[in-house]
Amino acid sequence: MLERILDSRPNSWLSLSATTRKPRPAEEDGIHYRFVTTEQFEQWIADDGLLEWAKVHAGKYYGTPRQPVESELSKGNSVFLEIDTQGAFQVLEKMPDAVSIFIEPPSMDVLTQRLTARGTEDAQQIEGRIATARHEMAQKMRYNYQLVNDNLDDATTELRNIIDAEER
Repeated sequence: MLERILDSRPNSWLSLSATTRKPRPAEEDGIHYRFVTTEQFEQWIADDGLLEWAKVHAGKYYGTPRQPVESELSKGNSVFLEIDTQGAFQVLEKMPDAVSIFIEPPSMDVLTQRLTARGTEDAQQIEGRIATARHEMAQKMRYNYQLVNDNLDDATTELRNIIDAEER
């Protein structure tokens, strides 16, 4: 959904998250994530080099390196982050003017189907992700906007409308 919007917005940039997990099949470093060592990630934590971070999903770190985001913002670009609720609330503490949009599945059953169809995680990992999703859904009202990703075209249009309204 976000990719569709970014393609039509030349002054927009999608932040690339970093993680200590191993790449999934077909994932590439620098394209899907920055795949880094635990030692590198922990150094960023110590140096305040992350806008947000968390240890999630099987004890792996995920986070947003600070420098690239600040660089893009200094150029006047709109920056988008695809992050979980823990990260979103950390970013909002550091950047109170940031706009938060919670994108949710139409139901937990649909989320389970989507995760299963992806074929990248076993049943136990999917169960963990569902539990995390339930926790995150309980916090969605803390976001500026909530958007249900039921129909991709409709959700993309709704997201585009939110972005356009916020940039006016």
